[in-house]
Amino acid sequence: MSEGVGSAHARNGAPAQIRRERRRAAARTKRQRSYMDYGILFIVIFLSCFGLIMIYSITQYSLSMSGMNPRQYLLNQLRSMAFGLFLMIFIGFVVDYRLIQKVSTPIFIAALSMIPLVLTPLGRGQVNGASRWLYIFGMSVQPSEIVKGSVIIFTVAIINKRRYLLQSFVGVLTVLATVAGIPAAMLFFITDNMSSAIIVCGIVFFLLFVASKKYWHYVLLGGGAVGAVGLLVYLVRSNIIDAASDFRFARITAWLDPYADSSGVGYQILQSLYSIGSGGIFGKGLGHSIQKMGYIPEAQNDMIFSIICEELGVFTGIAIIFMFMILIWRMMIVASNAVDLYGSMLVVGVMSHLGLQVVINVAVVTNVIPNTGIPLPFISYGGTAMFMFLAEIGIVISVARRIPVEERE
Repeated sequence: MSEGVGSAHARNGAPAQIRRERRRAAARTKRQRSYMDYGILFIVIFLSCFGLIMIYSITQYSLSMSGMNPRQYLLNQLRSMAFGLFLMIFIGFVVDYRLIQKVSTPIFIAALSMIPLVLTPLGRGQVNGASRWLYIFGMSVQPSEIVKGSVIIFTVAIINKRRYLLQSFVGVLTVLATVAGIPAAMLFFITDNMSSAIIVCGIVFFLLFVASKKYWHYVLLGGGAVGAVGLLVYLVRSNIIDAASDFRFARITAWLDPYADSSGVGYQILQSLYSIGSGGIFGKGLGHSIQKMGYIPEAQNDMIFSIICEELGVFTGIAIIFMFMILIWRMMIVASNAVDLYGSMLVVGVMSHLGLQVVINVAVVTNVIPNTGIPLPFISYGGTAMFMFLAEIGIVISVARRIPVEERE
């Protein structure tokens, strides 16, 4: 009798036990899929909001003096940030990053096709002597920023599908010439945007370097590039090449000696250095910059880091650099733990794009390298750059959320 009752209890208890195990398995699966690197999310949102504050602080005076809405630049950047956050959330939480590989070629071709459109009626016309913007649906769009993101996606797709190309020097040169050379040439010759061309080449070079097992190819190419730049600097410095023949050569002379033409080519970098130096350790206080009052042209763009140091001090400037370093470190963790090569290389591509622009921007405003127009990610004014960087962070989040999480009982 007791045995029969016990057997009945066992039979009745078995389905309940199975249901509990299934619920636990479902909970574990749900937890794995909802993994989130909150460090990346926090730093990105903080830097973006900090950029809004600095843009308003820098532009409200000049806009007021010209009779415009003092919040105009702030509102423009806020709209771009809202759109970028939407893209980041959608890509990070809805899109499986592995689906991006299927549309990498159309995205790359579409991005390249936008470059010649700057010369059509869709173009915004020349700004500071260059045609680099489009008007699409009433919005100003800079194709070069979209090209940078498309180059990451397309290069990673090639690495994932045709990695054998990286085994030979000819194969590496072929990939560099097509994936980096074509967009870089279009950006340079059509939009006169050498800085973006350099970033594109740097992204592709770094991705190929990380994906390859043979490093001598890249040592040879990198050494050749450094040697060519060094030779160019020597020729300009020795007056073998006339610096007046091109404004880029003039920037090299201004880098070597900003005081030689303090009211001309060297003016902007000197004002940037004055701005950083006058801020001291803790700055003059938010909104109290002198250099933003017409001394540094377009201070809210490429030279925003110098105003940060002037108003909030070198301490804050170093803290911002440190936050970018933490962000890149968190991306390295995501890349090293990604479930596949494609996801890992996507994160490496975003990391290289971010790192290159931060290093070049800070190096320019401190006169470590010659002046070139590179915005500071998430902080500088620029709608296309803002929403493209946030979209790239969405890709990183999508990769991170699919990393298995070890359960702890």
